[in-house]
Amino acid sequence: MALKASLQLKIGTQLTMTPQLQQAIGLLQLSTLDLRQEVQQALEANPMLELEDEFGELQVKDSKDDDWADEIPSELTVDSDWSDTYQDLGTAPAGSAEAPDFERQASGQSLHGHLSWQLALLDLNDNDRRIAECLIDAVNGDGYLVGHLDDIAQGLADDDAAAPPLQDVASVLARLQQFEPTGVFARDLRECLQLQLDSLPRDTPLLPQAGRLVRQFLEALASGDRRLLRRRLSLTEEQLDDVIELIRGLDPRPGSQYGDSDNDYVIPDLVVRHTEEGWRVELNPEAMPRLRIQPDYAALIRRADKSQDNQFLKDHLQEARWLIKSLASRNDTLLRVGREIMERQLDFLEQGEAAMKPLVLADIAAKVEMHESTISRVTTQKFVHTPRGVFELKYFFSSQVGQDGDAHSSTAIRAMIKSLIQQEPPRKPLSDSKLVELLAEDGVNVARRTVAKYREAMNIPSSSERKRLR
Repeated sequence: MALKASLQLKIGTQLTMTPQLQQAIGLLQLSTLDLRQEVQQALEANPMLELEDEFGELQVKDSKDDDWADEIPSELTVDSDWSDTYQDLGTAPAGSAEAPDFERQASGQSLHGHLSWQLALLDLNDNDRRIAECLIDAVNGDGYLVGHLDDIAQGLADDDAAAPPLQDVASVLARLQQFEPTGVFARDLRECLQLQLDSLPRDTPLLPQAGRLVRQFLEALASGDRRLLRRRLSLTEEQLDDVIELIRGLDPRPGSQYGDSDNDYVIPDLVVRHTEEGWRVELNPEAMPRLRIQPDYAALIRRADKSQDNQFLKDHLQEARWLIKSLASRNDTLLRVGREIMERQLDFLEQGEAAMKPLVLADIAAKVEMHESTISRVTTQKFVHTPRGVFELKYFFSSQVGQDGDAHSSTAIRAMIKSLIQQEPPRKPLSDSKLVELLAEDGVNVARRTVAKYREAMNIPSSSERKRLR
């Protein structure tokens, strides 16, 4: 049977990640301190940039003869599925009842804090959530899972429940291995590298060969046996170099980028003030880098010659304009998201944690018309100064407990529990069952186990221990 060659025309759309768009997205995810370092490096490398004394930005307008410069759009689109640019998986929105919540943040986050926050946004049943919390506790500072799964399963057995089946633990682990940073929850180096390779685009050159090398010939790579690697992987010398370079670009210690403490110094990106018109959210002018085009060098570019020096200045001027526009886009996105979050949490500003409302990434993403993964990055390591303290933006997200008509945020419930314990009779501390009853009187219906979990998360001893301590 003869095969016929034919041509087919297909029409489709595809997001092209230009270097300028990647720069805008990259700046959006940086913390204020990291952003300052990035700007400082740009100032040292680009003579067309200089710091501006006052807040704002100054752009040099093009003359009619400046046809060499590409038109810079007034707004940069920084919203996309982040997996288009960064090899990770955006976390799903929280909608489950009785999900754990994260503590107040005042700085960059530890690895366990970052993993717990992602867990709070997953829709899991109670059993799977218990397994996930135990797995997070078993992750070391490099991001590796310490201990065998059967030991972890046996450690989950208690008086109220038997040890979960090993396949359930493995299933939850597979979901957690999709968390960021990519490669976390691996049980050894081989699995860590494989997880990172699996997250790369399928059309990455020599990806299958890199995966096979990691799975079968990692020891040969460590010993430098290139002859064996070329023969077993059927690669040329140049292809083997490319494969090794791809593997060297992976992170063997994905958790090391996070600190051990959540108490570092931070600069708030946003400031919330109460004015006569109501609550107002503004950018913190002390935190925002202030850049402008160097006017003397920009004036030199007006010359009509095509010298190499003049082209050098033109190239750097274009890079400087893109950086300034990317910073402006970052500030605009941060301000839009921050204002929407604080509008949803006005009761918190006026009444405190007990008035916190349930809020998930999808709520903000739908309002500002952005992808949920974009909202996740915008709210990570970005801080807001309020009359009640400095908080990371993602602190204002919390899971919902109860049905829609009787829903409460987990943050608010924890604040209620803490308040009730602080007011309890010294000689007769409130048991978890009594706390359940008191919460029900206030219209908050939660299980005793949930109360115990929230109490333990706040490092509050049981009623019997509190009585002995007093």
